[in-house]
Amino acid sequence: MSEQDNKYDRQGTVVAEKKQKIEEPPLYKVLLHNDDYTTMEFVIMVLQAVFNKDAMAATEIMMNVHKKGVGVAGIYTREIAETKVALVLELAKKNQHPLRCSMEKA
Repeated sequence: MSEQDNKYDRQGTVVAEKKQKIEEPPLYKVLLHNDDYTTMEFVIMVLQAVFNKDAMAATEIMMNVHKKGVGVAGIYTREIAETKVALVLELAKKNQHPLRCSMEKA
C-alpha cells in the first residue's frame, strides 16, 4: 500500500484521499415524428403506455408532434432509450401505423 492510499502519512498528518470522478452516462432524447396517417389518439396511447405520461402531458407532447413535426417523449440513458424506440415501433407496426420514433443525444 502506498502512502497516498493511507489516510495518514508518516508524520501523522491527514492526507487527502483521491476521489474517483464518476461520470454520468450520456442521455438521449426519444423523439416521435409527425406523419399524415397515425391518429392523435394512437400517439397519446403510446405516450401513456410506453412513456408513462399522464393524459395532459401526453396530449401536450402529441400536439408538439402534430404542430412542430416532432416531440420529445422522454430523456433516458442509451439502453432505455433504445428499448423505448423499439417498443414504439413494434406497437406502431402491430397497429398498422407508420409512426416514426428515433433517438438523439440530449
